[in-house]
Amino acid sequence: MATVFNRIEDTERSNPQAANDADEGYRPSPDEPFMSLRQQAYFRRKLLQWKEAILREAQGTLSQLQIDSLREPDLTDRASSETDWSIELRTRDRQRKLVAKIEAALRRIDEGEYGYCDVTGEPISLARLEARPIATMTIEAQERHERNERVSRDD
Repeated sequence: MATVFNRIEDTERSNPQAANDADEGYRPSPDEPFMSLRQQAYFRRKLLQWKEAILREAQGTLSQLQIDSLREPDLTDRASSETDWSIELRTRDRQRKLVAKIEAALRRIDEGEYGYCDVTGEPISLARLEARPIATMTIEAQERHERNERVSRDD
């Protein structure tokens, strides 16, 4: 997850035109109104770029699957190839679920609910949204949720 997202940011740094297209390197600031139109546009763009990068990687995997053959003559080589593809397909499945979360975040932007905790209704910190744009809870609410999950699991 983070690697795809980091590649987007690296691309923006290495491609000044991409940075200019993204409101000249704008970063949300706590000094401005929370979830202003500019902040919403920033996070929408960030989410769309993330989704696009994931879909590009998935397409690359699909193309590679069609090109490569798992018909290795040596049993050890074949087992190794199958293991590699199994890991790759599990990664793509996790990313498919991530795309659904990205789409949900985009819907929350459209509905004016993005950036606010699902549990408390408080604003989620900009630093958290910057690090995890699909976040739906404040750090405190997330920690409580995870503690409750652990307690339930231990019972």
